[in-house]
Amino acid sequence: MVKMETAELETDLSLFKYDNLEQLPPRYRELEEDERTERIEAALEELGDDVVILGHNYQRREIVEHADFIGDSYQLSKEAANADAEYVIFGGVTFMAESADIITDDEQTVILPSMEASCPMAGMAEALQVDSAWAEITAAAPDADIVPITYMNSYADLKAFCASQGGLVCTSSNAHEAFEYAFDKGDKVLFLPDKHLGENTAHRLDMEDEIAEWDPWDPEGKDADEVAESDIILWDGYCQVHERFREDHIEQVRADNPDAKVIVHPECRREVVEAADKAGSTAAICETVANADPGETWAIGTEIHLTNHLQRWHPEVNVLPLCGDACMDCNAMRQIDPNYLTWVLEELVEGRERNVIEVAPEEKELAEVALDRMLEI
Repeated sequence: MVKMETAELETDLSLFKYDNLEQLPPRYRELEEDERTERIEAALEELGDDVVILGHNYQRREIVEHADFIGDSYQLSKEAANADAEYVIFGGVTFMAESADIITDDEQTVILPSMEASCPMAGMAEALQVDSAWAEITAAAPDADIVPITYMNSYADLKAFCASQGGLVCTSSNAHEAFEYAFDKGDKVLFLPDKHLGENTAHRLDMEDEIAEWDPWDPEGKDADEVAESDIILWDGYCQVHERFREDHIEQVRADNPDAKVIVHPECRREVVEAADKAGSTAAICETVANADPGETWAIGTEIHLTNHLQRWHPEVNVLPLCGDACMDCNAMRQIDPNYLTWVLEELVEGRERNVIEVAPEEKELAEVALDRMLEI
């Protein structure tokens, strides 16, 4: 199999998984912000309590300013499940909308404004590809009980696969607990799809010497002996945003701002996490800045939109992007254009549902098992 570039993964996977891909109608493509805002607010007033809008931390300002809830992916799904709204508009990416569909009531409908918002990292571990790798990995360690764990940033079918093999889901906050759960149940862990979160978790558990990496894109690079001898097998996937951060970014920000503290996401490379003052999920990053003393300086190693939000939300704190002008936004999140939000809302006013995310019943049931196991820990 040829390894695709992340930009290709974004488009190809959304087309592959869903056949209801709808493009933005031409009349919505050139809306000015003032008109768009007015029309969104009018649609929301018309829809009332029938709709709830979820805005991921990585979304642009024009999305989160209309959101009923802002947060990380699983937190937002829980908010949707607790809401009485008939329609859940998820300002995020495909796997997030799938998670919301899994845990919300059957009477609730989840809508993703743009079906092209497909996370490249989630696309690096497709279920069919993992099925094939699983056969090779279990053959390399035939006497071992291997427990698969998938990061929340994965598609529903991979969550379902993990459940079917006795595994579970984790977030960046509870990955270490998921590892401990898995080692209580078996001998080895296969962690997908983010190798950096996996390595950082192994380090937290003092198991950094027990790692083998599985590159599904390189048939010749797999070492069966290494898999047999290692307790942790890391899938070769990563976040294109967080992998860009380097140690020299931290060195530079400290040189320019001697009093600065640095917090990074655990999807960053191991050496970046080691060099930072702190590492944590988007929720932990938000909490850190919210609790900072006035005048403190925090450099943020995550997606640039969250850094920008924190600058606006906490003007008393000096919030800096870790890599300055080189910091990038998430290509997948960028697909949730506010013009798309205007369109899907106005279509709902007219009684038409666009870009519905619906996980297949059997897949949904198994994926929920994987989530329930996470909640057990």
